[in-house]
Amino acid sequence: MAQVVALVPDLLFGSRVQADLTAAGHQVTLLAQPDAARAAAPAADVFVVDLVNEEVDGVGLVLSMVAGGELASTRTVGFFSHIDEDVRDRAQAAGFDLVVPRSRMAREGATLVTRLASD
Repeated sequence: MAQVVALVPDLLFGSRVQADLTAAGHQVTLLAQPDAARAAAPAADVFVVDLVNEEVDGVGLVLSMVAGGELASTRTVGFFSHIDEDVRDRAQAAGFDLVVPRSRMAREGATLVTRLASD
């Protein structure tokens, strides 16, 4: 299946994402730091980014990586708090392939990643 890098500083939710994606057959590298994610994401098939965590500017990270051509062959999915429409809009404008509420990532994360990886 897909090589996935997940930038999810929330260890509890990150563990859940990692477990769901691993159970679906994906190889997952779970990271909490943007610098580590910047280094690892270009080699991944899919880059999952937590847009809920206020300490990490996931939108800015992906925007700069897209502009620098670092994600040319990597699909991106970001998840946001369902009440934060501004973050959703900024992520879509930044070039994320898919932006979903955190609750949808929790329910359908493996399916979403599988779909993105096969496109």
